[in-house]
Amino acid sequence: MIAKTKKRGMHIRTEGLGKFFTTGTHRIEVLKDLDMQISAGERVSIMGESGSGKSTFLQVLGTLDAPSEGRIWYDDRDVFSRPAHEVDAVRNREIGFVFQFHHLLGDHSALRNVMMPALIAGVDYREAEADAEAILRRVGLADRLSHRPGKLSGGEQQRVAIARAMMRRPALLLADEPTGNLDSATAESVLEMMLELNEEIGCTLVVVTHSPALADRLERKLRLVDGQFIETRGGQ
Repeated sequence: MIAKTKKRGMHIRTEGLGKFFTTGTHRIEVLKDLDMQISAGERVSIMGESGSGKSTFLQVLGTLDAPSEGRIWYDDRDVFSRPAHEVDAVRNREIGFVFQFHHLLGDHSALRNVMMPALIAGVDYREAEADAEAILRRVGLADRLSHRPGKLSGGEQQRVAIARAMMRRPALLLADEPTGNLDSATAESVLEMMLELNEEIGCTLVVVTHSPALADRLERKLRLVDGQFIETRGGQ
């Protein structure tokens, strides 16, 4: 177990959420007037065609990018109405990210990579080190603590990325194609790990994926079409 105490996941609500880009006088709308809710602790998949805006939505939802219009609520907090430094603090403290390309620091060990979110937040070095080691042991990398990413397999690198995302025991875990570069057996192992950690910590889980098999493992399925969500349930 990695959770010191099981947290309540984050409840998310969007109101009139939109994201557009402009090139000269041309406006490209990616997200259009999105109203949606995700319950605390819910597991949600997001699917859609390439270029449909799935990754853009995840980046806006996780405050890595600002919406062009509309609002995002974390529980009872209007996120983007806050000063930038407060948004940054919420992102560091309450949100974990896992990407298809893991974005590990190549000149640092697995242990140091996982420690980073805690060190950025000002956590005592020894406490951060102990927590990072415990999480890496939990994800099956007890014998890879000192290895740099270049010495790890693709599946091991993604396990390090998941451990890093869980380091702060987030209320919200966002994953963008987390198994996209992995073979089927490794992908299944990584998915199982994410679901187990989600259960242990109690976080809300939102996964962008092209894989119907992965989407079917989550309780709620959303498909992004023309900037809007269409919802399906179960095996639909």
